[in-house]
Amino acid sequence: MYRDLRGLEVHASAQDRVEQFDRAVAAYLGARRDTQDLTDRLTAADPECALAQVLNGYLAMHTARREGVARAQTSLVRAQSCIDALSLRERLHLQALEAWIGAELENAVACWESILRQFPHDLLAIRLAQFMTSYLGRSREILSSIERVIGRWDPAVPGYGHLLGCYAYGLEEAGEYSLAEIMGRTAVDADPTDLWAAHAVAHVMEMQGRPLDGLAWVAQLAPGWSICGNFVLHVQWHRALFLQSLGDFDQALAVYDREVQADASTEYLDIANAASLLWRLEQENVDVGSRWEELAQRAAGRQDDHLFVFADLHFILALATARNGQGEEFLASCERFAESGRGTQARVMQEVGLTVAAAVLAHRKREWKQAAQRLLPARDRIRRIGGSHAQRDTFERLLIDATIRSGEIAAARRLLTERTATRPGDVWAWRALRHLSETQGWPEDLARAECGLAALENRARPQP
Repeated sequence: MYRDLRGLEVHASAQDRVEQFDRAVAAYLGARRDTQDLTDRLTAADPECALAQVLNGYLAMHTARREGVARAQTSLVRAQSCIDALSLRERLHLQALEAWIGAELENAVACWESILRQFPHDLLAIRLAQFMTSYLGRSREILSSIERVIGRWDPAVPGYGHLLGCYAYGLEEAGEYSLAEIMGRTAVDADPTDLWAAHAVAHVMEMQGRPLDGLAWVAQLAPGWSICGNFVLHVQWHRALFLQSLGDFDQALAVYDREVQADASTEYLDIANAASLLWRLEQENVDVGSRWEELAQRAAGRQDDHLFVFADLHFILALATARNGQGEEFLASCERFAESGRGTQARVMQEVGLTVAAAVLAHRKREWKQAAQRLLPARDRIRRIGGSHAQRDTFERLLIDATIRSGEIAAARRLLTERTATRPGDVWAWRALRHLSETQGWPEDLARAECGLAALENRARPQP
């Protein structure tokens, strides 16, 4: 029994193996490209280090692939062979991995939260609880999880900056934007390569409608991200959204080509980034050429995984563009998954995922009324698909677009009025309200939209 750099017990063959484990966890927290390599080296050097095996299993589950589940199961079995010697914390990590493999995501979160009640300095459990709570669509609980432990930390504890990055993201998802930005910037000051903290600040700027600040933030930090893995592409997705907000569609599409599309990556988050960005650009009447067809080819290989409903809905967004019935085939696959009852995500698929998937398919087929009629009653449940507010916003915009195009004018007006009130920095919503007001002859709404857009134009204009 040895102790890691935060004083937590770890079963390993030697202290230097625990130090290797610390480096692997730090790489995971930093979204670094060498995370898997460091973990592989450790599991090879010390196959009986149960936490190393569990970390390897967690990384496999992060792929959201069926083959990843099989790899995680192998890691779990290896970790369980040492169970008699393990501490309570290590056993709870094993239980969390087992629950994740078994698709019982709430149980996995419960295990991590149980760890944190007794071992609040377990940064791995902190980040995993945040990751999974986000994919359960529980925005407020992302913050609550951090609030329960942050009082038991101080800046002298190694990894404090990573904790602040997690705090920043929790605050942002809870709508506490000012404090979120302070915490995120503080974390980045401590470690300019902290991609998670940088991404939390980018989320703040997206939600507040601050595209110039967002572009400057990404440009300032991007040179330090060469050590990071594919999560960089998600932050570049934010960059493209900032450009789109400014009406610089050519540059947004250029960022898609250079960064977001990620050399034909088939990782679920990379496909989600690409699909949502292409859809948003199309809504601005941007010709995206053959990019949908290329993206559909990448998504086609993922349609039987069904590990996250969030991913499935972006796969169908890409596949629905193909003209060979792939969207319908994938919807049928989603229906079979919902009927399987296979864990948390099957229930989410049954309760809301199928509705959103059918609406996405209808929208891509230009069946606007059907898309609107499906999504309107489900609007308050869309959050259950998981992801951040910014990521789920694709489906909120799709709903608004469908109501406008289908002639559901009262619903469109209500949705846009609410959106401009809650997100006054959202140029897309103001443009949509202006267009609708012009076509419907609503002088008061038109005047309000013009004022909103003028205020944003003044704020976005570079100062001398």
